[in-house]
Amino acid sequence: MSRTKLMIQVKNTRIFPEDYAVMLNERYVRKRRIPTGQPVTLQFGSSRHLARVIPVRRLNPMRVSKPLADRLGLVPGSTLCLRYKGEGRTLQLGPLIGVLVSRISAENAERPFGSMTSFCKELVQACGHYGGFAYFFSPEEIPEPAETVEGWYHDGKWKKGVFPVPNVVYNRLTSRKYENRPSVQHFFKEVKSRYGSSVFNEKYLNKTEVFEALQNDSQLAAYLPESHLFKNYQMLKSMTSKYPVVFLKPVTGSLGKGIIRITRDADGYTCHSSSVNGSVKRHFPTLAKLFSAISGKMKRTRYQIQRGVQLITVGGRPVDFRALVQRDEKGEWIVTSIVGRIAGTHHFVSNLARGGTLSPVSQVQAKCDQPAGKVSLQPKLGKAALMLAQGIGSHVAGHFGELGIDLAVDTSGKVWLLEINSKPSKDDNAAAASKIRPSVRRFVKYARYLAEF
Repeated sequence: MSRTKLMIQVKNTRIFPEDYAVMLNERYVRKRRIPTGQPVTLQFGSSRHLARVIPVRRLNPMRVSKPLADRLGLVPGSTLCLRYKGEGRTLQLGPLIGVLVSRISAENAERPFGSMTSFCKELVQACGHYGGFAYFFSPEEIPEPAETVEGWYHDGKWKKGVFPVPNVVYNRLTSRKYENRPSVQHFFKEVKSRYGSSVFNEKYLNKTEVFEALQNDSQLAAYLPESHLFKNYQMLKSMTSKYPVVFLKPVTGSLGKGIIRITRDADGYTCHSSSVNGSVKRHFPTLAKLFSAISGKMKRTRYQIQRGVQLITVGGRPVDFRALVQRDEKGEWIVTSIVGRIAGTHHFVSNLARGGTLSPVSQVQAKCDQPAGKVSLQPKLGKAALMLAQGIGSHVAGHFGELGIDLAVDTSGKVWLLEINSKPSKDDNAAAASKIRPSVRRFVKYARYLAEF
């Protein structure tokens, strides 16, 4: 598809014969058969206004009169894609991307989005490179009804402005509490139905929902360790009799919080529970005593019980892998990256928040303690991640554009799914210092695809 990308110049109306006008390269006007003797509609996100097109020789940017730019919410100097639709005589600029974040600290001029600020700035840079405009807003800025949105944008420094409803809403809320607010859910529903906006990743994934959905696909079921929504002592007894290690995971948990590992040994059962400072280890002579000790947690939080897998290790520490899988400029799933995650000392989970460290897959292979980890891991991890992402797209309700897929390799070399995260981390510790990462480039290309630019 041919795509026109250009910079927006906002000019005083003195150079225009009328207030609501745009100047475009005459070759583009002629090639697209844009009428100049009658008004066309100029559209940016949900904003639309009639404008007169003035063809100009050897003009590369698009010049927009200030009243028209103000009416549409255009920011001078933005680089946008341009598309003309002849059937409706409409010039469309975009894509306009709205990123919904949990909170904004307006008083912190350098880091208004906390640990996500570097990612947000990188996304702005990618929009400038590929064509697009991104603004950032929180649940507090959600309007009722959805007509315009107060959001933050970067123009040398972070500023606040008023923008149209975007073509694409990227849900980066990091709390289910925020995501489940009636105002947020109503906003998602309204912008989709009223403006045709695309919303992704529109919800957190529930561990049990994911496993139950994928279990019905025979190809994907091979990657799933036995797993159930935890119900009672009898289920714990059944699973611990079948497997020497089982895990209890909060159904809606993240960052390794609240995970319990239960190991059957010669003289009873050992229970490890994760904490910020390491894992707490307790031994119980009987399963009944163990269950009695943890049953309080089971009443407050829904848990998933899952077969434990004997992972490959590096220096005696368990290793798993995080694959980032995203949709590309054609809407197809593609593996963007895979990294190894080595559990920290005194931890049995590998999350960075629990002291884990990242390592290239090649280094995991070189340092792995078991022969099964020394063979080429990247191809089979990539194949599993791609199949599982496609499975989520086919079997789980919702629109997902990127997934963090946690995989494990056992000591026999078999790949297993641990969990799938619809909100992979965008914290500063993952951001590149000077260049735009492939994951951010891919996001902007997918936004162009969704908005049909």
